[in-house]
Amino acid sequence: MPAERIQPDRERCIRAVQSKDARFDGWFFTAVLTTGIYCRPSCPVAPPKPANMRFFPSAAAAQQAGFRACKRCRPDASPGSPEWDVRADLVARAMRLIADGVVDDGGVPALARRLGYSVRQVERQLLMELGAGPLALARAQRAQTARLLIETTVLTMSEVAFAAGFASIRAFNDTIREVFALAPSQLRERAGRARAAERRPDGAAAPHRALTQLALRLPFRAPLQPDSLFGHLAVTAVPGVEEWRDGAYRRTLRLPHGHGIVGLRPEPDHVSCRLWIADLRDLASAISRCRRLLDLDADPVAVADLLSADEALAPLVRKAPGRRVPRTVDPAEFALRAVIGQQVSIGAARTHAARLAFACGDLVADPGGELTRLFPDPAALAAAESPALPRSRRESFAALAHALATGSIDLSVGSDWHEARQRLATMPGLGPWTIETIAMRALGDPDAFPASDLAVRVGARQTGLPDAAPALIARAVTWRPWRSYAVQYLSAATQHAVNHLPD
Repeated sequence: MPAERIQPDRERCIRAVQSKDARFDGWFFTAVLTTGIYCRPSCPVAPPKPANMRFFPSAAAAQQAGFRACKRCRPDASPGSPEWDVRADLVARAMRLIADGVVDDGGVPALARRLGYSVRQVERQLLMELGAGPLALARAQRAQTARLLIETTVLTMSEVAFAAGFASIRAFNDTIREVFALAPSQLRERAGRARAAERRPDGAAAPHRALTQLALRLPFRAPLQPDSLFGHLAVTAVPGVEEWRDGAYRRTLRLPHGHGIVGLRPEPDHVSCRLWIADLRDLASAISRCRRLLDLDADPVAVADLLSADEALAPLVRKAPGRRVPRTVDPAEFALRAVIGQQVSIGAARTHAARLAFACGDLVADPGGELTRLFPDPAALAAAESPALPRSRRESFAALAHALATGSIDLSVGSDWHEARQRLATMPGLGPWTIETIAMRALGDPDAFPASDLAVRVGARQTGLPDAAPALIARAVTWRPWRSYAVQYLSAATQHAVNHLPD
């Protein structure tokens, strides 16, 4: 299979490049034969002649074909392809796991094990669709992470190489030169970040337990409506684990090599991300989880086009285009909190979850606020006393915690959505509302539909839609595959506090 894989709809790609359409950033990459560079579709430079354009489905494929990243449009920093959030097949699951750092930590065999396929099958599928194998895709991500650290921190280059996942300084230097046509030191000079006075005098790496602070910008596809997205996260925040402070949603993160704390603030053209991280090897994983939490790689134009075709939803979409699904940084945590939240108020659910966090969660120090705990992992909760819930829900909570701890239910970014639903349905006390809510926010299924949700039913009634679950499900068939986004529009039609940014 050749490294170059041309996009099938060449004419559409050419039109997107000629109109500098930012909606297609991340969907594909444009390589220019005469310059040897690859760009976003929205690159501000004059478009090349169509005969000189080649199109690639991934930055890794463009790099493997010998093209380097454009210094103007920075294609490595574009939003990710929304396909990986929409699809649940092998390729999409693999891309989500690669973004979460699985290949960097365990290599391609670890990726194949998580997917339940052979190494050869995984490599063949990725090459067929993306023009690059898992190692090349992971290498492209390492290059992006390295560039981010080079330009936004004063870490030494050896620290950057280690944090980005490179096996050696030589591999780091060679990759940066090949991808960006600049040496690492030149990248830092261009960004104006080479401030030697701020470096640690001994040049040593930070102590393992110290938190390194980073300030990042998370791009998204416009438009993005922040009120119900951040409002939901703020109102449901578990004390000690999450908080709303100074206009930002903040929370603790459990990461593969340590812990972190993140603050996310909505800005007009990006989300400001202030990250404190214990082990820099977790940077790519932390960024991926924050993007997933805020659904930043969604395609709001495609969602709006379909949902606006329904006369009842059209006014809601026109009023607030770009609503996102508030997801999670930890699917297992969300699933357990969903069980806690069954048939109780938001305040009661927060209280129960906070008690668990303070009883079983690991202590953390927060340099920028009042966060004190990581939410306990399923193993700790399976061994702990169940929260003070009605007996039926205590049994549900204990059974789910045990299933998540033993791996009999997989809700990770690489999980099979259909299989996860089937296994959740075997748990005592988990009905359609709980399962579809977990599918929507923990699994990230854009077509999940908790039709019996109270806010959805109230919003449906207010917009003239049937509020009985069977009738609403029948009406929602035309909203597929974006029913999770229809849920956001219907819920936002109510006056609940989750639909507003906190003061």
